[in-house]
Amino acid sequence: MKRTLLTAIAVLGLIFASHAQDGGGQTDEGNWLIEANTGFGSDVAHGASTGFGLSSTDGSTVWSMGFEGGYFVIDDLALKAGLGYTDLDGFTLFSYKFGAKYYINSQIPVQIDLTGASIQDAAENPLWIGLQGGYAVFLNDYVSIEPGLRYNISMNDQFSEDGVLELRVGFALYF
Repeated sequence: MKRTLLTAIAVLGLIFASHAQDGGGQTDEGNWLIEANTGFGSDVAHGASTGFGLSSTDGSTVWSMGFEGGYFVIDDLALKAGLGYTDLDGFTLFSYKFGAKYYINSQIPVQIDLTGASIQDAAENPLWIGLQGGYAVFLNDYVSIEPGLRYNISMNDQFSEDGVLELRVGFALYF
């Protein structure tokens, strides 16, 4: 286990070092992006989450965890995919996300995606079109914090007719 962890750290160190020598920016073509997001509001309640969330209402607890990754196909444009797991007070959900994220002036991320989930023993499953915008605060060449707003538009009226507005804080790694 220690050997695997040390090998992973060494490989990431080499990737970061070669990236720094190239003088490239975080959102340059050919770079990778790994994100973990938190959602405040109805993130875990809308039934399809690829982020981290926790809510409790009337003794019912809902929690989720997940991540997203992407590849910059051109400068400032990443194609992304995400996976998530949610426990809705005993019901299990597996979520997925596919989309694109564009950084205006390499600083202002806007995203559009399709997010869905498979709910255990459910007759209907959620499907959402997500629109997201924010601001990337780059802490260094490899890490950013991205606060923003997200609006989810329901594509399955039988699951939900309402849209969901979320306040999000994302943490991203670039390599």
